[in-house]
Amino acid sequence: MNPADNQNQIVENVIIIGSGPAGLTSAVYSARANLKPLMIEGEEAGGQLMITTDVENYPGFDHGITGPDLIAVMRKQAERFGTRFITRNVTKVDFSQRPFKIWVGQTMYQARSVIISTGASARWLGLASEKQYMNRGVSACATCDGAFFKNVEVGIVGGGDTAMEEANFLTRFASKVHVIHRRDSFRASKIMQERTIKNPKINVLWNKEVTEVLGDGKVVTGLRLNDTVTGEKSEMKANGLFIAIGHKPNTALFQGVLDMDENGYLKTKPGTTYTNIPGVFAAGDVQDHVYRQAITAAGTGCMAAIDSERWLEAQGV
Repeated sequence: MNPADNQNQIVENVIIIGSGPAGLTSAVYSARANLKPLMIEGEEAGGQLMITTDVENYPGFDHGITGPDLIAVMRKQAERFGTRFITRNVTKVDFSQRPFKIWVGQTMYQARSVIISTGASARWLGLASEKQYMNRGVSACATCDGAFFKNVEVGIVGGGDTAMEEANFLTRFASKVHVIHRRDSFRASKIMQERTIKNPKINVLWNKEVTEVLGDGKVVTGLRLNDTVTGEKSEMKANGLFIAIGHKPNTALFQGVLDMDENGYLKTKPGTTYTNIPGVFAAGDVQDHVYRQAITAAGTGCMAAIDSERWLEAQGV
């Protein structure tokens, strides 16, 4: 027998794939239920909170907390109750029969139940300057960061419902919101378009794309734009840039294995975390394209742990 396959015949009660608030909350609950969860947290453990500086809207931290610190506290809590961690990426799964099989490289692990909390990743423009000013004026979440932009001008890139929603939300704080769209029409629903265009604090820049985020090394001071029709270059003043061009759920691993919607988000039965395969559950942003907050991810992580615990009990485990 290949020693690499030697996670021999141990069958875990529950394996959690992915970390972040959803996975870590499910680990806390599963561990306290004495299920001895194994978490394969991935090489970029902690999810989107790891690239979030200030979190001010997570209950329980009256002065706010940084994203990495919040994850560290959650991880310690999960560990305290006996969660074991593997900081590597899952490379393959086989959910066709039970026990379920999960591979990390050559090593195979087996599980009676699986919780998937692999999250989602924001789509970015792909500019070096965007990366440089991330969390220093550049954000992919208006709901999370809008309050840091009081009485300043900000730009937002996008043309769908999320972009319109976030632009309107930002007008509560910013003095002016410039919606920057590379085409001459939005793909958002009519009602959202109207709301955006009628808002006196919103200015729409059609046929424009951001080619560079300008700053003084510490914070964003402006944006360099390109006209997608004429090729004309221009600059504008802005102290913030929000990217609202969508999120991509981290579900490539489960293609053809679990039911997904047209954007790749895992489908769960309404009001539960059950996927189409009994014993496989999904929590957090991997199945939530609506709220996408740390607190809602944690909530569904709790649901997944309780769902898997009850399901295992029904199986006589």
